[in-house]
Amino acid sequence: MRAVIQRVSRATVRVEGTVSGSIDQGLVVLLGVDRDDTSEDLEWLANKVPQLRVFDDTDGKMNLDITQVDGGMAVVSQFTLFGNVRKGTRPSFNRSAAPDKAIPLYEQFVERMTQRLAKSIVTGEFGAMMEVELTNEGPVTLVIDSRDKRI
Repeated sequence: MRAVIQRVSRATVRVEGTVSGSIDQGLVVLLGVDRDDTSEDLEWLANKVPQLRVFDDTDGKMNLDITQVDGGMAVVSQFTLFGNVRKGTRPSFNRSAAPDKAIPLYEQFVERMTQRLAKSIVTGEFGAMMEVELTNEGPVTLVIDSRDKRI
């Protein structure tokens, strides 16, 4: 699984023009599922994301996680995170999981975040046209991949 995580001061998710939810301070997680991902990838990522210390403490250092600042979270499925342009300029999405595999893993990730944060998570709709409007704070943006833990 691959996630692009952005620290935000606010974010809104729209599905086909209709607001599905919004958050103030927190994280926006764009989540891609690889065709070879397993429940181990899900658990690794679900444990890592809420522990990321990307929020400022009283000294202005990134030292607090999302639970310590009572932040919100938006999780949006994004199969394009596995886009490959090695053979030209039109992306290939061969590594992206098919919906029958990706949807359950995406939903389980959202469920884990809901439990971990003890609050509702803003989501989009898998496969729908979505708009994610956000104010990236910092800016702070991280890319995390359960299969390439070096990044």
